[in-house]
Amino acid sequence: MATVVVVREYDPERDRAKVDAVERECEVGPCREISFFTDHMGDPICRVRNCPAFLMLVAEMGEEKEIVGMIRGCIKTVTCGKRLSRNTKTAINNDAAAAAAAASSVDYRMPTKQVPVYTKVGYILGLRVPPPHRRMGIASKLVDRMEEWVRESGGEYCYMATENDNLASVSLFTSKCGYSKFRTPSILVNPVFAHRVRLPRRATILKLCPRDAELLYRLRFSTSEFFPRDIDAVLNNNLSLGTFLAVPRGGAGDRPWGGAAEFLADPPESWAVVSVWNLQEVYKLEVRGVPPAKRALARASRAVDGALPWLGLPSFPELFRPFGAHFLYGLGGEGPLAGEMVRALCANAHNLAKEHGCAVVATEVARREPLASAIPHWKRLSFEDLWCVKRLGEDYSDGAVGDWTKSPPGLSIFVDPREV
Repeated sequence: MATVVVVREYDPERDRAKVDAVERECEVGPCREISFFTDHMGDPICRVRNCPAFLMLVAEMGEEKEIVGMIRGCIKTVTCGKRLSRNTKTAINNDAAAAAAAASSVDYRMPTKQVPVYTKVGYILGLRVPPPHRRMGIASKLVDRMEEWVRESGGEYCYMATENDNLASVSLFTSKCGYSKFRTPSILVNPVFAHRVRLPRRATILKLCPRDAELLYRLRFSTSEFFPRDIDAVLNNNLSLGTFLAVPRGGAGDRPWGGAAEFLADPPESWAVVSVWNLQEVYKLEVRGVPPAKRALARASRAVDGALPWLGLPSFPELFRPFGAHFLYGLGGEGPLAGEMVRALCANAHNLAKEHGCAVVATEVARREPLASAIPHWKRLSFEDLWCVKRLGEDYSDGAVGDWTKSPPGLSIFVDPREV
């Protein structure tokens, strides 16, 4: 008689210890040499807890109700395309009434009359099945139940992300669960050195209030794929450490700040923006399986950097015990010096991460992101991600988009930090 597998909602009081054990058994990494362990700091739902709607499921088996799998998911409304509109201002106001009211006295314009088309999507992450229980259909059961929840909540699509070389995960979703390969963004990771990074003298950096940041994002980036409709909730979250705007020093860059609407009505020739998310308050990571010789070399580089910070020597961070990270989101800019402004913002983000005791700063950008080359990162720490998507319903959110799963990739994507 086959053993029955029951999928149910996660119960923190009785499941937490068992779930932690499964996480340890399923350590993962982009290569065989190392593995990554995620310390959820006592909260297995931490990676989706800040989303508008979230759920965690576990699979249990046998009379002892052994947990043999788990999955996490969340639901949100995001941009899936764009369409032409004759009344751009009205379209913006519907999504950001409060922000638009602050700009009502300013004559601002979108660069084009394109407005976002939104859809409700589910995001699947944290699928875990211990090695002894694989190839038993447990993962498929968990995915099916999560999709059912998304569908019942009005979701039109479901997507997931995994390392591009995680063949087992890719095969499960594309061959058994009906997902299609969709986007291949890059996760760029830069170490936080023992010394502070010098900020470029040609850039002035301003910290925006959440209200100005929301207006800027809605007016310039709301048509980017996966832009969250509730961007105001993201920017006002306690984990968001701020939105920073870089402009060239001198000329228009030194004029008094009059708010985002006034800035966009007459922007400088070049500018860039980025927001910072405090991941280390959500979970910590640890690299395991690195040979002792490489560990010793990394610690030596760190010691030299700490003793001689004025030399500005790059050093390998302490990744071999639990470490924290900051995540950069909402990165974008315009103009011939936008890349230089991005580098200034990344230098500022590095120093902020150093103040908070983080080991790395990370971001995720589209494969064709024009500003990607300006983002400092170490190739040995960075990797390519793979997003797969599935259409859940028969009806589409808007005829201007059609089947989103078949749409070509754009230049940029907006990665929601709440589900990193």
